[in-house]
Amino acid sequence: MTTQGPSTGLSAIETAVKAGRGGPDTWNPPFCGDLDMRIAADGTWFYLGSPIGRKPLVKLFSSILRRESDGKFYLVTPVEKCGITVDDAPFVAVEMQIEGEGEDRVLQFRTNTDEWTAAGEAHPLRFARDERGALKPYVHVRKNLEALIVRTVFYDLVELGEERDVGGERIFGLRSGGAFFPMERVTALNAIA
Repeated sequence: MTTQGPSTGLSAIETAVKAGRGGPDTWNPPFCGDLDMRIAADGTWFYLGSPIGRKPLVKLFSSILRRESDGKFYLVTPVEKCGITVDDAPFVAVEMQIEGEGEDRVLQFRTNTDEWTAAGEAHPLRFARDERGALKPYVHVRKNLEALIVRTVFYDLVELGEERDVGGERIFGLRSGGAFFPMERVTALNAIA
């Protein structure tokens, strides 16, 4: 059930965030219900069924987004916590830059909210399967929040991939920030080809 009290409107949230100190991980306000807010799989934010067209407002909301241990997503201000719906990942990685080469290579990803994340131990890459069995790449952005990497950037990732022996298996994956991120077993790749 979606609830909206008088204080859960967009302008009230914006005002509370601008007045607060710290951040959503340090605030512990009471749960005030769910907002009719959704982040679609393509990264578009909706409020009351309509897209939020103001990018600065989307960036503000993304800065107070938190995912808790129950797996649910919340907008958290100093005075209230409201649940929202996220179709897949709350961010979309829309651009990649490559710094360095070989073992020193670092893959940097820019999200749809203009946050940059360097893939490595602190911000791992992860590969999951969609309902059709296709690989879906993700990069960790910040505490419990990931970005789905858009398909065009994923193709660039595949071009950078390499094979390595991992635990007695031949694995195709990516190197960034001193870490290796397995994408697929080579035997599975050969079966597809």
